[in-house]
Amino acid sequence: MRETFTRWRYQYWPHHLLGETLSKRWTETAIPVIVLLIVGFVLSRTIDNFLSPTNLADTARQASEIGFIGLGEALVVIVGGIDLSVGSMFALTDFCALYTLNVLNWPVPAAAAATIVCGAALGAINGFLIGYLKLRAFITTLITLIIYRSAFDLLIQRYSNQIAAAFPDFPSWNFLGGGDALGVPSVAIAYLAVAIFGHLFLTRLRPGWHITAIGGSRRSAYNSGVPVRRMIALSYVACGALTAIGALFFAARLGTVGGDIGVGLEVIVLTATVLGGITLGGGKGSVTKSAVGVLIVLLITNGLTTMNARGGINRMALASILLVAAVIDIRWLKNRTRIISKVYVAPTYHYLPPPPPTEVGMGGPFEQNDRLREVDLIGLGRIEAPEDVILDRNDNLYAGSRHGDVIRFLAPDYQQMEIFAHIGGQPLGMAFDRNDNLYICIGGMGLYRIAPNGDVEKATDETNRSMTSVNDDSRLRLADDLDITDGGLVFFSEATIRYEMDEWPIDGLEARGNGRIICYDTNTGKTHTALRGLKFPNGVCVASDGQSILFAETFGCSVKRYWFEGPKKGAIEVVMDNLPGYPDNINLASDGNYWLALVGMRSPVLDLAWRMPGFRTRMAKRLPVDEWLFPNLNTGCVVKFNERGEILESLWDFKGANHPMITSMREHRGFLYLGGIANNRIGRYRLDGADPSFVQYDRRWGRA
Repeated sequence: MRETFTRWRYQYWPHHLLGETLSKRWTETAIPVIVLLIVGFVLSRTIDNFLSPTNLADTARQASEIGFIGLGEALVVIVGGIDLSVGSMFALTDFCALYTLNVLNWPVPAAAAATIVCGAALGAINGFLIGYLKLRAFITTLITLIIYRSAFDLLIQRYSNQIAAAFPDFPSWNFLGGGDALGVPSVAIAYLAVAIFGHLFLTRLRPGWHITAIGGSRRSAYNSGVPVRRMIALSYVACGALTAIGALFFAARLGTVGGDIGVGLEVIVLTATVLGGITLGGGKGSVTKSAVGVLIVLLITNGLTTMNARGGINRMALASILLVAAVIDIRWLKNRTRIISKVYVAPTYHYLPPPPPTEVGMGGPFEQNDRLREVDLIGLGRIEAPEDVILDRNDNLYAGSRHGDVIRFLAPDYQQMEIFAHIGGQPLGMAFDRNDNLYICIGGMGLYRIAPNGDVEKATDETNRSMTSVNDDSRLRLADDLDITDGGLVFFSEATIRYEMDEWPIDGLEARGNGRIICYDTNTGKTHTALRGLKFPNGVCVASDGQSILFAETFGCSVKRYWFEGPKKGAIEVVMDNLPGYPDNINLASDGNYWLALVGMRSPVLDLAWRMPGFRTRMAKRLPVDEWLFPNLNTGCVVKFNERGEILESLWDFKGANHPMITSMREHRGFLYLGGIANNRIGRYRLDGADPSFVQYDRRWGRA
């Protein structure tokens, strides 16, 4: 009963979705957006006319004014700093706007320009001290906060009456303060335009990349040639200019220079920045996060004010929110990778029945023997990780190397070797097409094609994305083995859509069904996914009927058949299941049957662990990968089977003397060539009674 519950729980409850969701960058923005929606919903149910057009327009005006300052603060936080003087700069630039307009009687464009220049100059003082003199941002802006506020207090004592006595009547000024277009406030339109530019600046332009790089690692950015001092200084200049723009619209709306202007604004803006998800450590942030944070803070403060909360309660609420947001930001940033890793790996229930016997003396088609012990060795110590092997029409032997090379051993004795092509990734499955192009699955890169002259070309590295997948499964992570039909369709397996090439043991630990079969059409260049939800699909071989393929599910211990054409198109049939080992590559035999490599052998302990997802989860969390339970990889085995799934022959290296791990084999002119991704050699075994004229490469394309 308990095992039944475990099977149902892990089969139907999507444990892995939480980890996949948290690993996405957009979740950092989605969480503040959800908070914003919750706050808006609560206030709309609590406050009358909260969603009225008038109230929404007033909220948009205030949010946009503060939003300009939030953009500036976000910029300096992303670059790795902080600006506590924005409230005082806001007050000074508000005074500048009203002074130039009401006292000096400047035209509106001149007053606006002077205000922005004033803000940029105030920001430049911060930028020079922090960027070029390398003073601490916190203490520096705290000092300039006091200086700027003192200057503002002195100025309003002298000029406040003159400013208050003037009543400028300029249509453009009135439009800045209270105008709209189609019901949208003018300040909101201006903020939207600046926000769009800010987004493009941070994500598409080189200076924006430099700012993010400096915040991520100032030393690394400097070593990369980024002008660190200048970019930091300019960030503070931009912060001052953006603060001035917000003050300009504020001055046009209210026209006041009261002594409390800008007081506490730095707390509001800093709270909005952190609450929006912009990390205080620098290097991460976006315009969207800044805007969302401003809206959350403004709605909360306005809501408390509407409910007649005292000013002290407002400030206390803001301080509490800032404290909580800062703690979450620091703890999440520090432990994000660890938290995601704990929930991302999500093993599921996987039942395998007891395997057929393989022990000597037990009988049966899988009985162990020592037939592979005396195989000839090719390239011993000169090649590493030849996962697959293949021969061309001239009997030359090809194999991949973990160094990213395709090695060619020249016939007839295979003593001379050369680098046929360098690709860069780990070459896995290989197949020739009718034009002598060598198609290769490259782990982590996709499907590649090597021309007869050695030129390398990418065939495809993506396929159609599943609409139900949280993970971006359009990119190919682990293309594994392949075969080509007479019509030019390349069917290849992708072992996992969740993990990279070097993380395949984690996918095996999950046994979740993260793999798929993909088809690339050489005639059209299009790629599509043929099958999904497979448990580490591996070997692929076009069947003799030309309308179906055989493929191995390694951790399913089975071989299946899929029809891509004909009357049974789309059907899947189990050819062999409950194998004693984990199947890998499949290839044709000279008698019309098939060869299959068993890459490792099952064990009772691992079979039991498949049925215990909780145990495997704890194993993944507490032990390094090299201490996990693994299949027995020390015994190599190759079996021959027919299309009915009957085992006709088995070849073992009982003591692992020559081939402790076999991932592939090719029959060619009476010999069986053996590859192994954990080996440093290629094996050649003479087959008794094999057709010496059989050349798999030629047979596939109907050549004599």
